[in-house]
Amino acid sequence: MRLFSFLLYPFALLYGLVTLIRNKLYDWRVLKSTGFGFPVISVGNLSVGGTGKTPHVEYLIKLLMGDYKVATLSRGYKRNTKGYIEAGMGSATSEVGDEAVQKKQKFSEVAVAVDEKRVRGIELLLADHPQTGAIILDDAFQHRAVKPGLNILLTDFHKLYPEDYPMPMGSLREFRIGARRADMIVITKSPTTLSPITARRIASLIKARDHQKLYFSYIKYGQITPIPGLKNLPDLAKAINNILVFAGIANMYPLVDHLKKMANQVEVLRFGDHHKYTDSDLAKIKETFDGMFTKNKIIVTTEKDAMRLFFPKIPDILKDLPIFYIPIEIKINRDYRTEFNDQIINYVKENSGNR
Repeated sequence: MRLFSFLLYPFALLYGLVTLIRNKLYDWRVLKSTGFGFPVISVGNLSVGGTGKTPHVEYLIKLLMGDYKVATLSRGYKRNTKGYIEAGMGSATSEVGDEAVQKKQKFSEVAVAVDEKRVRGIELLLADHPQTGAIILDDAFQHRAVKPGLNILLTDFHKLYPEDYPMPMGSLREFRIGARRADMIVITKSPTTLSPITARRIASLIKARDHQKLYFSYIKYGQITPIPGLKNLPDLAKAINNILVFAGIANMYPLVDHLKKMANQVEVLRFGDHHKYTDSDLAKIKETFDGMFTKNKIIVTTEKDAMRLFFPKIPDILKDLPIFYIPIEIKINRDYRTEFNDQIINYVKENSGNR
């Protein structure tokens, strides 16, 4: 343990104790936790960002939307508004947050809403959309005011919660014991091909309880896609050899690693998670790109950053640059896929008639 980490230990212990007491107040029913007797699935984590909550929510939407009317609810992180708002196709990230805009753009027929008070949000969603068959909560593992019927906990393959510590010593929002509330634990960003030895090693670290199922997922990258509305884009086959990638996400390493497999040169600009880009940030992107000494080059960002920056319109300083985004989707590892899908579908089927 490094000296700096040791100095932070008392603060991490205090932070963990505060969250532990709060959780105990919910466990002892001193604080009210509302259940709905209706399919409510929570997707969350113990750590601060970076585990892939939104793409896992999108996986669940695609899994269920063929048979059920699905809705999603999140708090709308870093939006400039308060209260309950339902996202529309023209909603801005400042109004509902980048994740809500992304989900609505992908699934126009799905009700996508934000509300920092999830109980109220669920009630209003059901009032506005009475045919809803399931609600998926994005980032609600610590939101104990709602008692979901199915609690899914995500943890990064490269930073598993049993090897992490509470903030500020580590990145956990609460003590590891909080994982006991999960019904399903998903190891995200795992290798596409998972060896039995690796799976057993991680299972021994996680120590899933009798009521918990352990699964593995990985990221599948889509085709590099131009930002809609840009003109004079280069020949991608030539320009892809030199890439400037920028993003405001918690963990860039999987994206950067993916791009390095297809490019000779990858320049990286990192911004904070859910970063609100300023004019100086955009100028820095342009300056860095102009400083790359080659004609054949492009800029790549994440789908989430594209929603934050280019909807509803492209900033003037970037409109003449060759900017692309790279969509991602989640896949459950082959050996676990059928069981994972069946657990979700069976839960919704068994509870969909209770309202």
